[in-house]
Amino acid sequence: MAVPTRAEFMLKKNKRFLLLILGAAVLLVGSSVAAYWLLVQRKQVLGEAPVGSELIPQDALFTASVSTDSAQWQQMQLYGTPETKAALEKQLTQLGDNLLTANGFNYERDIRPLLGKTLMMAYLGSRKPVPGTPQGQLPLLGQLFPPDVIVLPLANPIQARQLFDKTKSQKATQFFERTYKGILIRETHKSNSQNFSLALLGRFVVVTTNPKLTEQVIDTSKGGSSIATTPGYREELPNIKAVNSFAQLYLNVPRLSAGLAANSSASLSPEKIAASQQMQGVAATVALEPQGMRFQGISWLRPNSSHKYKVENTTPRLARRLSADTLLMFSGGNLAQLWKDYAQGAQFNPLLQNTPAQLNAGLRAIAGLDFEQDLLPWMGDEFSLALIPASPELSAVPDNPTSPPLGAGVVLMVEASDRSRAEATLKRLDQIMATRYGFQVQETKVGGISVVNWTSPFGGVNAVHGWLEGNVVFLTLGAPIAGGILPKPQVPLIQAPLFQQVLPIKPDPNNGQFFLDVERTLNSGNLNLAQSLPPDQKLIAKAIRAIGFTGAIQDRHSTRFELFVQLKTAVIPSPTPLPEIPSVQPISPSATPKRQPSPSSSLSKSPTPQSSSSSPSAQPTPEKLQPSNSPSVTATPQIKQPKPSSSTPSVSPTPQPSASPSL
Repeated sequence: MAVPTRAEFMLKKNKRFLLLILGAAVLLVGSSVAAYWLLVQRKQVLGEAPVGSELIPQDALFTASVSTDSAQWQQMQLYGTPETKAALEKQLTQLGDNLLTANGFNYERDIRPLLGKTLMMAYLGSRKPVPGTPQGQLPLLGQLFPPDVIVLPLANPIQARQLFDKTKSQKATQFFERTYKGILIRETHKSNSQNFSLALLGRFVVVTTNPKLTEQVIDTSKGGSSIATTPGYREELPNIKAVNSFAQLYLNVPRLSAGLAANSSASLSPEKIAASQQMQGVAATVALEPQGMRFQGISWLRPNSSHKYKVENTTPRLARRLSADTLLMFSGGNLAQLWKDYAQGAQFNPLLQNTPAQLNAGLRAIAGLDFEQDLLPWMGDEFSLALIPASPELSAVPDNPTSPPLGAGVVLMVEASDRSRAEATLKRLDQIMATRYGFQVQETKVGGISVVNWTSPFGGVNAVHGWLEGNVVFLTLGAPIAGGILPKPQVPLIQAPLFQQVLPIKPDPNNGQFFLDVERTLNSGNLNLAQSLPPDQKLIAKAIRAIGFTGAIQDRHSTRFELFVQLKTAVIPSPTPLPEIPSVQPISPSATPKRQPSPSSSLSKSPTPQSSSSSPSAQPTPEKLQPSNSPSVTATPQIKQPKPSSSTPSVSPTPQPSASPSL
């Protein structure tokens, strides 16, 4: 056997080395291509689903993908009253103490530098109802924390590993280790304290309040059904995508129905209620604005739902027939269709205290009328239901001194599709009220319009019905408010500044709108309505000025909506005060140096609902283009400032390092 020469030996050695290098290169390129392909495929599967949603089990009750941007949390600090801010701060502090401080972590030092743009929180409804929570209700502000699952997406797997490994070096807490399906889990076993479980899944650190939940998340990561694979979830979320949103919310409606049924006196099983639920989910994107929070949302039906929406959107007209001092308005395009949808879903809805059958039976007992047979056939078009305050002059002296004055009245307006049938029903109702209840029924005129007036023999209650232009029939009940809408309001609701600021203009056309002046209806105490609210709800109401909602049928399977909640705001002083403009001599607008408005000038003192500055949700009107008279801006008569446009959003305050979510 020939002995290889040194040259041949070196050639073979180098050849093997070259083959090894070549093989490694092929493996490197191949793995890179495979990783890229898997990444692309994964992105195609997830679509527009929030980061971390692929780890949340599909039966989660509620999820929230929340921004970690400090500027967003700075804006959040402006909202609310001192009481609501204290309540929120208390919850965040408790969450941070239990989750981080007690386990040797610091948010600013250990968590914040590694976080991605968002984090995912989920409630799986695994905990028992909080003692004292009424049946059929969900716990509110003070009872929601902490979430069942928190998913922290970090920049890369190395950072995730470093954060996860740091739990071993923490002296504040002893972590116990176990393995589930090849995944290492670290848990706390404290007595009389909140325990947590941690797991590392790729670049995600998962924190749960229950070891079993951690196992659920691991099962989901290994191919189990997640909320990202919920029917309609990936398809509908792009429709509500918003730039620079603060949060994206998702509500699992069948799961919610089953949970409410378990906490109520409903005779049906939670499984049957969930199976009968037609709607699959509701999702919304939350954006923070200077005056409040805007929700752009969508809801969709389950794939096997037998229910289909009737696409029927209109341009609302009845709001112009209401007065500007209206406290509450609910309107829609088709009352008959609304009742039909309500009746279909009410059978298995544990939240409803009264079913359609019970309401119809009550109307039959009181007025001798069948709602579905006598009223709905001619109520197939636009309608509005509103609450209007009575003028002090009319409500101060009731007919009966023993009866307290009513502070407001209700008005129902319906565009009649069959006027003759509607008139026959009203005459029948007049007869019933006169013969059965002894009401004085007489024809009279209000504002030059012929109406029929009912006067109670006991005083205090007044009712009026009549006709407006366009075959619109109206009925008022309660305080005498007909004079404010007949023949037409002096200032219609659509011209009220608060209504313009709060009510979203989209979707347009729409299928329904809702407006509530929370400050005058609940917080003022004039109507004593807030007395029936639980303490948590009353606390939340104190932080709200007004609410506006606009909804539309998108297609046979989904609806779109926009909700704006105008909140009370407070001032956070700017860390770098802007220099004052000398007021020695008048300055022409062309010579005035450019100056950005101070955050405190637009967000300091909260204006009253009627005089608050324009929100970006409202279309500019000629009146709105006048200079804003904000109480927080001190005007200098000697200086001619450029006229500000109220349609320009206020400038958000300069972000503070401490404004991030202080977990």
